[in-house]
Amino acid sequence: MPVRMHTASPRLVQPPPPPPPPPQWGTPGHVTAGVKMAALSEPLGLERDVSRAIELLERLQRSGEVPPQKLQALQRVLQSKFCSAIREVYEQLYDTLDISGNAEIRANATAKATVAAFAASEGHAHPRVVELPKTDEGLGFNIMGGKEQNSPIYISRIIPGGVADRHGGLKRGDQLLSVNGVSVEGEQHEKAVELLKAAQGTVKLVVRYTPKVLEEMEARFEKMRTARRRQQQNSYT
Repeated sequence: MPVRMHTASPRLVQPPPPPPPPPQWGTPGHVTAGVKMAALSEPLGLERDVSRAIELLERLQRSGEVPPQKLQALQRVLQSKFCSAIREVYEQLYDTLDISGNAEIRANATAKATVAAFAASEGHAHPRVVELPKTDEGLGFNIMGGKEQNSPIYISRIIPGGVADRHGGLKRGDQLLSVNGVSVEGEQHEKAVELLKAAQGTVKLVVRYTPKVLEEMEARFEKMRTARRRQQQNSYT
């Protein structure tokens, strides 16, 4: 009995689809991809991201696809000093906060700490970051106040010709909020002194300018000194 051989007809194998082209600059895909790559391979650099966002807004304005008034308003916000202050404080807190967890947890915690720092400054100047080099001549400023004196810690004097004076970023009347990421709000005077002495290379200070509070504090201290002198004089008579 003859045996019939059945041969299967050959199947056509479809080649895999070609990979999608890389997103072009100025598209949302490019922005997303760029942010992901930056998060994986580079340290936090919000200044670069803000610059890219501003460039994207300028491209969109030239395209005419979006009403220019809204884009211009957003661009002004990103270029404002207030936005720069938020970015600087956020980066400082992100680099120094001791937080365990993934990048999302760290970012959320940093955002909350940044909001808290600006909320605490309501009615006063916004916090800002001042970075000074630490040299053999010191930092070139004096501080006063502390928990034991029932007052915040303040920059009471900028030494003429010193590091802080030459840098120009620090002012008499700045309240000291943190030193190299360590908060000194509500702390003893000596804690701030120790942190400043222990800093090596550079020191990053988060401060906010509230000169009226410093003036009130100095006036209160002067009254206390005057009262002590009177007591000493009375004890001698």
